Amino acid sequence: MEYAQLKPGRRFAPVRSLLYFSQRLVTQPALRRLVVHTLTGALRLRHGSGTELHGGHAEEAAALGALRRNGYAPLGKLLSSEQCAAIRTYLQDKLLTDRDRERTPFVLAHAPHGVRVADYHLRDVVACPHILALANGTPLLGLAARYLGCKPTISALGLRWSFPVAGRDSDLQAFHRDAEDWRYLKVLAYLTDVDLDAGPHVFLSGSHLAPAPARLRYYSDAAVADIAAHHGAAPLLTATGPHGFCFAVDTAGIHKGTAPRVLPRLMLQIQYSLLPAYAYCYAPETYDGALPLDPYVNRLIVRQRR
Repeated sequence: MEYAQLKPGRRFAPVRSLLYFSQRLVTQPALRRLVVHTLTGALRLRHGSGTELHGGHAEEAAALGALRRNGYAPLGKLLSSEQCAAIRTYLQDKLLTDRDRERTPFVLAHAPHGVRVADYHLRDVVACPHILALANGTPLLGLAARYLGCKPTISALGLRWSFPVAGRDSDLQAFHRDAEDWRYLKVLAYLTDVDLDAGPHVFLSGSHLAPAPARLRYYSDAAVADIAAHHGAAPLLTATGPHGFCFAVDTAGIHKGTAPRVLPRLMLQIQYSLLPAYAYCYAPETYDGALPLDPYVNRLIVRQRR
């Protein structure tokens, strides 16, 4: 997804910049909770509470508890081996864009030497089999609605390869915090097997509850170890699993996607939030499929033909 120009310069978007930095600058937890409470109340009045999205299952309640407590909740294998294979097959001839440098888009089989992280275009993500069905299924929408406290908005949707490359890691592969909205969560799905050598996601348990600095920064592994020790040896949670494994994470906490050492990793990211993520420029893609989609939940990602 394309980033908005949030600082003065060509294509500067002042309103979007104001909306984005307003939530970045409010770091005091009690004040943030007050703003979130006010926003969710207004959204419930206008768009409903999202209770119709809840599954009411014990698994959903357990995941919600873990997410609130730790900032991380494993969700199990929500995509079958057949579904993961269909996704990878569909993507074989789709173009990838290098996230770290400008170069001509390429297909997976001809990835240039030195590419660390590469993304598929949103139009291919939307058209890819099983992606929208997973993002709009009861297990994920129900969890998102309960965690956010209102009907969620899908504010980001992406498919990304990470490749094993020697040398300096990408910025995405260093510990950091995100600042997407006043309140949000991400669901990540592994579409290839991910062990310790294939770039697992790592999250500092409970760090989503600590106030984030107004100026975002990257953290070294040693700095994160010091933070963990200072806060009572909070564990670093490492998400490994087979293809199809999904987990929810509040990336306002300290986290990173580890650089793969041996095998490349294909991962799906679905972001649910209260509002649009004002760091992005949205250009919804046309969707002609038969899957019924809630127009409010999906308004930033797809537009459906009438």
